[in-house]
Amino acid sequence: LGIVLTSVIWLPVAIAIYLESRGPVIYRSKRVGAGYQIFDFLKFRSMCSDAEEHLLALQHLNVYGRSGQDAVFVKYVHDPRITRIGRFIRKYSIDELPQLINVLRGEMSLVGNRPLPIYEAEMLPRDEWSARFLAPAGLTGLWQVTKRGHADMSDEERIALDIAYARNHNIWLDVKIIMRTFRAIVQKEDV
Repeated sequence: LGIVLTSVIWLPVAIAIYLESRGPVIYRSKRVGAGYQIFDFLKFRSMCSDAEEHLLALQHLNVYGRSGQDAVFVKYVHDPRITRIGRFIRKYSIDELPQLINVLRGEMSLVGNRPLPIYEAEMLPRDEWSARFLAPAGLTGLWQVTKRGHADMSDEERIALDIAYARNHNIWLDVKIIMRTFRAIVQKEDV
């Protein structure tokens, strides 16, 4: 139903991405979901096509690494790899629409913990942190509706929200998160 309802957006977005910067329109990334399942995570491409090659050079911009420690998660303030179209589709969460295909294929749920890139999942070896992988991988989740787009979140806060969801997830919590997602769709900060 989500794919059908949003289908009018897909073609114009795909054309805009293709015209602005050459490369695939859909970005595929190996992600780790529930039970450490690895799958191809889909998004509309919002960055230059060689974005992953610039990860190390931009490490000083990582909002999670500001404490001087090695950060588990990677999220940059004013990420220079993001294209103009990418900035727009990220702001309104349009880049996430292809993940409805992941939901349809059973790799993700509508609500759950965000599936992590393999390099981030490998940084979570501690037993108490592994609890986050007990919950389904989701298109939206407790972290997104609580602190999405805020530059002041630490690794520990994000993991605590993921673990809280994994330990307490149920249909009523999922309904509350879905309702709060509509307010969190538009990002306020460029993070």
